[in-house]
Amino acid sequence: MALESCPSVKNILLLDSEGKRVAVKYYSDDWPTLTAKQNFEKSVFSKTQKTNARAEAEIAMIENYIVSYKFVSDLHFFVTAGDDENELILATVLQGFFDAVGILLRNNVDKRSALENLDLILLCLDEIVDGGIILETEASVIAEKVASQGLDGGAPLSEQTISQAIATAREHLARSLLK
Repeated sequence: MALESCPSVKNILLLDSEGKRVAVKYYSDDWPTLTAKQNFEKSVFSKTQKTNARAEAEIAMIENYIVSYKFVSDLHFFVTAGDDENELILATVLQGFFDAVGILLRNNVDKRSALENLDLILLCLDEIVDGGIILETEASVIAEKVASQGLDGGAPLSEQTISQAIATAREHLARSLLK
């Protein structure tokens, strides 16, 4: 299958209720600088904050990108793709991310829990998308892979000592560099 025909995403954003970053991952060079990324995040946040995307995901066209988004508590989940992508696939990626975070945070989905478990959320993003290509959208599979990665280090990342956490981080970095 040609790379061009694979559905892909440009970024996944997890912002708080004030539009500040909790966890973000960019997979394209559409926003080459930190300022460009932050401006896009502000734009997305300001254009969606008046909507009520709590029960179901909403989809909007923002700056020629398709953005699927959903809110829970004080967290705002966004998945962005090019204007030629399928909205249903985008909504599926968003729902997978949203549900996996819910599983990993034991349904205690709020900014505080997200920040306390940022390692799990970032691993979650890595399981869902790699280089913009969608790998997995099934929440239980994503959560299971993230949980097992935490166990690879011997203990969940939140229960490791500093030296264990550094060793685990070094191992993950080495693995990602070898890919």
